[in-house]
Amino acid sequence: MATKRSYNDACGTGHALDLVGERWALLVVRELLLGPKRYGQLRTDLPGISTNVLAQRLTELEASGIVRKHRLPAPTAAEAYELTDWGLELEPVVRALGRWAVRSPAHDRTAHLSPTSFILSLRTNFDPDLARGVHARYELHLNDEVFQVLIADGTLHAARGHQQQPEAVITARPSALAGVVYGGRPLADAVAAGDVRVEGDPGSVARLAAVLSLPPLVTPAG
Repeated sequence: MATKRSYNDACGTGHALDLVGERWALLVVRELLLGPKRYGQLRTDLPGISTNVLAQRLTELEASGIVRKHRLPAPTAAEAYELTDWGLELEPVVRALGRWAVRSPAHDRTAHLSPTSFILSLRTNFDPDLARGVHARYELHLNDEVFQVLIADGTLHAARGHQQQPEAVITARPSALAGVVYGGRPLADAVAAGDVRVEGDPGSVARLAAVLSLPPLVTPAG
């Protein structure tokens, strides 16, 4: 089902934009890629979206079969939103689009970054070749969410939840941690400023950064 406006284009790309091309729609999808979220959580992680627009996007995505309502288990028993199996198939699309876009010289790496965005960036920018022989376990506390990260045998697992026997527990705002692992900010500076806290092996942060690889920026024509 198309959204309110349609490109009326038989190409699959055109119809994809009918489905997720409205403003904020794909970012709503991004925020649900790691599991269900309540309406209030979506508002928090998408601070620029208005209540009316968020409600409209969720209604459209639900009508299109991309999102469905989900009842969280007790004791919460609250209503949340989650991606359908078809909606979850958008993860490689979102990740590929993000990796393509960070090559832009206009990309503002200091802008808002949600916890989900940061975890997806790990999945996106992980380089198996750089991770050969690396074994590491992390627990990340990003804002009010907890994530587990495991690097082993050239693979990376990053998802919600606590990590068993982590070698480091890292607490930070997503943008602050991104500045360390992607932007080259010295960990000591981030710790001294109170932007990042590391319980355990501080060297583990450098090992995490070492297995991530951003693509080169686009060179302006001429």
